[in-house]
Amino acid sequence: MKLVTGIGGWPKQASEAARKAEEQGADVVACGELAHDSMLVMTLAAAATERVELQTSVTIAFPRSPMVLAMEAWDIQHLSEGRFSLGLGSQVKGHNERRFGGTWSPPAPRMREYIDMMRAIWGSWQNRTRPEFVGKEYRYTLMSPNFDPGPLEVPFPKVGLAMVGPGMARVGGERADVIMPHGGIMSDRYMREVLLPAIRSGLRSSGRGWSDVEIAATGYLILYDDEKEIEQRMLGMRQTLSFYGSTRTYHKVLELHGLEELGQKLHSLSLQGRWDEMREAVPLDAIAELSQTCRYDDLPEFLAANREYASRLNLAIPVHSEEDRERVADIRRRVQELETPRVPRGLEI
Repeated sequence: MKLVTGIGGWPKQASEAARKAEEQGADVVACGELAHDSMLVMTLAAAATERVELQTSVTIAFPRSPMVLAMEAWDIQHLSEGRFSLGLGSQVKGHNERRFGGTWSPPAPRMREYIDMMRAIWGSWQNRTRPEFVGKEYRYTLMSPNFDPGPLEVPFPKVGLAMVGPGMARVGGERADVIMPHGGIMSDRYMREVLLPAIRSGLRSSGRGWSDVEIAATGYLILYDDEKEIEQRMLGMRQTLSFYGSTRTYHKVLELHGLEELGQKLHSLSLQGRWDEMREAVPLDAIAELSQTCRYDDLPEFLAANREYASRLNLAIPVHSEEDRERVADIRRRVQELETPRVPRGLEI
């Protein structure tokens, strides 16, 4: 299983953070896109590393044209000599319209077109195919020699796709190379009952199988050494759940677990700007309902039994002493040696 390490913050920090992650044995360096541009961070990370894979997690697609991201991904793939994965996310309607000043339309079919147009662009650069992609949202019918960067000597960039609902999960199964379930609000039950079946449907409709995609392990997971730590870790998760649970897009997960009222309450508090109260509104029982628990030392066995579909894991374990360092290195090694079947139980194709 590949270990993913996140980097972030100001771009000035990106090179050193990526280099350090590579030296510590990470398989993938990933960056989000909150207050800084993910493509810039990945460019710096690509220049500073030699082995580690690079993945945006995620780059917000719709505020940018497919041509803009196709160009940037092509250049980062060239710079990194084939190590780049462009992880796409749609964001929600309010942010697309009111933060990015863009437009909104049904996100799953739009994302399908977005990915198809990017690959059509890459195909014309790599194979000199005609630019003749015409969709409902996007159109690519012009490519002049001055704007053609030419072919790569490495494969196309991988395309990752983030998802919360079954519509986007189906698109992921149809089109993506890397499946990235939204870790901010996700339960193992929702993953198994909603997302994985939708991914399977997309795979089948496109003539693909589970081996054609890499899936990131997800689901709220509380890691601990002593059981006394569990409640403290749950308290720390209240902020994350309150943030994502306040947005209706993510209420599907809460509803599956009978937590509709919590989602409605968080949404109401957010509309009133009562941000400080939102965290306190999340009861520990809700965290317990959504979460699984595992001791750090038992993590490889837990993953084998509970994340058999996954081939990537974002993992951070605190280190407080030299003894900790050796123990953490052993856990990481055992996780990296783990070979999962990458097929969800009961969802064979």
